[in-house]
Amino acid sequence: MKTQVVIMAGGIGSRFWPLSTPEYPKQFIDILGCGRTLIQLTVDRFKGVCPMENFWVVTNAAYVDIVRKQLPDMPASHILAEPAARNTAPCIAWACWRIKEEEPESNVVVTPADAVVMNPEEFRRVINNALAFTSKHDVIVTIGIKPSRPETGYGYIKCGHKLSDDGEIESVEAFKEKPDHITAEKYLADGGYLWNAGIFVWNIGTITHAIETYKPNLASDMERMKTDADVQSVFPNCEKISIDYAVMEPAAAEGKVYTHPADFGWSDLGNWASLHDKLSHDTDGNGAVGNIHLYECNNCVVHAEDAKKVVLQGLDSYIVSEKGGSILVCRRSEEQRIKEFSQN
Repeated sequence: MKTQVVIMAGGIGSRFWPLSTPEYPKQFIDILGCGRTLIQLTVDRFKGVCPMENFWVVTNAAYVDIVRKQLPDMPASHILAEPAARNTAPCIAWACWRIKEEEPESNVVVTPADAVVMNPEEFRRVINNALAFTSKHDVIVTIGIKPSRPETGYGYIKCGHKLSDDGEIESVEAFKEKPDHITAEKYLADGGYLWNAGIFVWNIGTITHAIETYKPNLASDMERMKTDADVQSVFPNCEKISIDYAVMEPAAAEGKVYTHPADFGWSDLGNWASLHDKLSHDTDGNGAVGNIHLYECNNCVVHAEDAKKVVLQGLDSYIVSEKGGSILVCRRSEEQRIKEFSQN
């Protein structure tokens, strides 16, 4: 059974303005200052798991040329250009129906393009375990991250029982929405909850049957998308729904979803706080990318890779970013307002 990897790369990353813009969002940026963009790092971590000809990227039509430039070895026919944003269920369904046409016996990993993994070797071990499981069973496996703090920004997976004959795989009892802080603390203390990383593993027969069962309208739309013209007319009218609501929750209720607990330094890199966590820090807790010189600054996150030189003095817990002539200087405590700032 061939392994295929589907990368979801259609988001606009509005919380990372001005670094990320609708014209050039964060998945295509070297946000860690390591010489590789987030989508390139996503491909890199699958080295040895999947050959380049088996990668697929689903992205906004406006980003196709960027994908081609950053992933030149990927088959052009495997870059699926969404004519409209319809959330993750139509995105994933389209890729899986296309894979079914080419390789109906495939095993598939679905992953976002903008997450960070600090231990790719452990990542590959976990993914290979999950692939081995879905090659033998008609089930869905989601990768669950062992929580390190009472995080309110992630959804959670409530684990059931461990399968004694399959090592680390556990059943999923339920999916939980993003909790408040008190509930997140309870989840952490309980020990039976994992962060939902949005990384899924299944075989093509399993996922297409699941969509046909739980979202027959979406399956019908996929069957109608035979040509580029069909995509242009059908896809924008697909139901706008996440894969969690469309498939994962009803499948979990029927005992068809399992999880592989993992600890490989994962972050969804959804905001400046998460970037600060992943950057190396100086003795004052500052994380920076670019030619940055800090004096009497503490706990700041600075990203100005394109600037010739940046000098900052006396800032405590600030976000500073420059990109394309736009500059943001914002208290870290006010990060939730960045989208509002960017629109003025």
